Amino acid sequence: MATTSIRMRLLKWLIGPILLLNLAGGALIYALAWMPAQSAFDQGLQDAAGALGARLGADAAGVRIDLPRQAEQVLRGDAVDAVYFVVRGGDGRAIAGDADFPPLRRGGAGGAAAPVYDGAVRGEPVRIVAALARVGGHEVGIGVAKTLRKRLQTRAATVRALVLLEALFTLASVGLIWFSVTNGLRPLNRMRADLNGRGGDDLAPLEAGQLPGELAPVLRAFNGLLERMRDGARAQHDFLANVAHQLRTPLAGLRSQLEWLEKRPGAEPDTANSIRLMLLSTERMIRQTNQLLALARAEPSHFEKTRLEPLALERLVEESIQYFVEEAAKKAIDLGFDLRATTVRGDRFLLRDLVDNLVDNAIRYTPAGGVVTVGCRPDGAGGLLTVEDSGPGIAPDKRELVFNRFVRLDDKSTGSGLGLAIVRDIALAHGAAIAIDAAPGAGGMLLSVRFPA
Repeated sequence: MATTSIRMRLLKWLIGPILLLNLAGGALIYALAWMPAQSAFDQGLQDAAGALGARLGADAAGVRIDLPRQAEQVLRGDAVDAVYFVVRGGDGRAIAGDADFPPLRRGGAGGAAAPVYDGAVRGEPVRIVAALARVGGHEVGIGVAKTLRKRLQTRAATVRALVLLEALFTLASVGLIWFSVTNGLRPLNRMRADLNGRGGDDLAPLEAGQLPGELAPVLRAFNGLLERMRDGARAQHDFLANVAHQLRTPLAGLRSQLEWLEKRPGAEPDTANSIRLMLLSTERMIRQTNQLLALARAEPSHFEKTRLEPLALERLVEESIQYFVEEAAKKAIDLGFDLRATTVRGDRFLLRDLVDNLVDNAIRYTPAGGVVTVGCRPDGAGGLLTVEDSGPGIAPDKRELVFNRFVRLDDKSTGSGLGLAIVRDIALAHGAAIAIDAAPGAGGMLLSVRFPA
């Protein structure tokens, strides 16, 4: 289903009406600006018609007009527009002016305003004013026309200025709306960044901060969900720890009984083989139980930073030596150690689990007659723990996968797929960085854990 952005919805419902209002406002401003200009141009024509009417007179011969040449030149004088005029008697004969002036409309008598209308003279659009005057009992028609060049120039200049003004106002409005919407959605962006920046095991409640009141219900809902998830994770963690702890004692007793049976003389070959297989299965169950318990202890979301204390890493490795020497001897693996005095901050029991799982994993996947080397040394203000083996190694595209729980790269080796997952959780709890590289030389793997200061 297509998702709709809140930002786009707000912008659509704000910018759309603003643009329509700008268009309506622009049309209104154009009308308010053009109508007075049009009226001013028309008033000029009416004034010219009135000036011609003032020069009319009557005598025995009829209507006459006192219009010297200089006065006519002043009337027609315009640098942009062409001006035409005519004075006609009641019989339609031109008394003065342009004989080809179009017929005049009736109107403007008795003090009424002279009509102004559009027309054409000599093939060019003009604006015409037609007035009626009575001189000595004679009715006289007066017409004045002017081309529209100046009007069109004025209208074009008005439109250009209006378009520029509307464009600037529209851009300013859009920018202001965009800024306002972006600023208004900033709390949502902060909440999203907070959630995206969290690890999968960080279930701490979200901080309210400067959150608007509209987002408070969303925040409460998120925190309620996180609290339920914390309760579920805590119950799962407690169940796992309790089950692993409760299984350790009976499994240890079962192993002791099987070892006793295995050592009894006179057992039939089939019985001895069955006891050996049961003992192997019991050993595997004990190992998996211990790993589950270590996994429960290493859960980062339940780890308390106050448990960290300065520890000698080389001594922790030495404490785990004996068991792994015996395991390596069973496969004729050369287990070596390069331990230098290294101090790190950590939890003793968890770091023991980390070392045990790393070394056990290396011995388990190294073929018989191979080499495993465990080392530690200072690294800046922190420490570096390395485990190098001559095993098959891990392809670069699968090195991240092995840190997931219950992941095994093949079915030939025994194991539950929890060892490196435990190592990852313990490293995360200590703020350490873990990396897998190819071992120097022919094949193998080099796994390093870099502890911070």
